[in-house]
Amino acid sequence: MKKLLLSVMACYALSAGAQEVPDNKNYLYLYSDSIIYAKKIQLRPDFSGYWQLRVDSRRVPVDQVKFFNNEDGFFANTKKLTYARISQFSERIIAGKINLYQERPYDPFSYDRAYRNGYSHRPDRYPAVDLSMYYNKGYEDIKKVSYKNLQYDMADNPESMKFLDKYRKSASRSKIMYVTAGASIIAGFVSFLTTSTGHNDRPSGFGFDKRPSLKPSNFTASYVLMGVGLGMAVGGYAVQSAGAGNIENAVDAYNRELR
Repeated sequence: MKKLLLSVMACYALSAGAQEVPDNKNYLYLYSDSIIYAKKIQLRPDFSGYWQLRVDSRRVPVDQVKFFNNEDGFFANTKKLTYARISQFSERIIAGKINLYQERPYDPFSYDRAYRNGYSHRPDRYPAVDLSMYYNKGYEDIKKVSYKNLQYDMADNPESMKFLDKYRKSASRSKIMYVTAGASIIAGFVSFLTTSTGHNDRPSGFGFDKRPSLKPSNFTASYVLMGVGLGMAVGGYAVQSAGAGNIENAVDAYNRELR
């Protein structure tokens, strides 16, 4: 009987440890996988200007903190994905099996100002999902949003993979359009310089300038090429923006399917 009771208690402990921490509590999730609960968590600079987390009466170095949750929201440390390896925290804007984080670093003072002025710090609509954002599953390390990363982590969801495939195709089309735009603009610029230089190099008669004056029609080809280039650039941006929406659709499908 005693052995049975111990086995039940051990199973309960394992299942309890596997549960996610509720977001209605303030806590730090450290890189050591330890959790520190607190009544109040604030991100503030010290006397040297470096960020530190004030956790009730304690001070915790930010480099030890992987995630933290406070009254402002849930935030992830992005230091492993920045060139300078400096600890910064980005807010989670979509929570689920796949969590999305915006690229803008957490500014606690803007939250404080909004609170003092009686405004909500949360916008009506978060920015559209793009490749500058981060994501993760559970408390795993965050990754950059990219086709390759998401393809690996969403491979178990066919609907999400369809949206990712749509994104891949639109990204390829926009890349081709950008390359074409660049080539057209460069060709137009070269044509413009060639036309101008060729005109200036023509000899003139003694005492009179015999060179024909340049007319707008002389630069028609240059203007056409530059116009085509500009149009392709605008079109490439439109295709890219529309395609990026498929990333958000893929995340929504994944979170909806696996709830």
